[in-house]
Amino acid sequence: MATLIAPTVTALQAQAEANNYLSDRMPDRFHASHPEIDPEAGVWRVPVVLSYPILGVLGQVGEIIVSAQSEEVLSASTREEMMGVAQRLYEQHRDAIEAPLP
Repeated sequence: MATLIAPTVTALQAQAEANNYLSDRMPDRFHASHPEIDPEAGVWRVPVVLSYPILGVLGQVGEIIVSAQSEEVLSASTREEMMGVAQRLYEQHRDAIEAPLP
């Protein structure tokens, strides 16, 4: 039986750390969404989403794993993975993305 350790890092801190990680590596349309705790692994699983103004979130493109004890990014989907999924989402929503503003 695994020992569960209470996180010392809050969901908001994990999301902020994931956003810092993204700001150094990805374009501005990528951001961290709502983290979920994985108590058995002792980590926060933070979805990475693609969003556009007016349209909002188009979908999840990856995930960042943040330690629940130290705010350290332990792993993340690669830039190539996230850009590939983002390209598919862009193609699916191209008409709405490229529509003139009202």
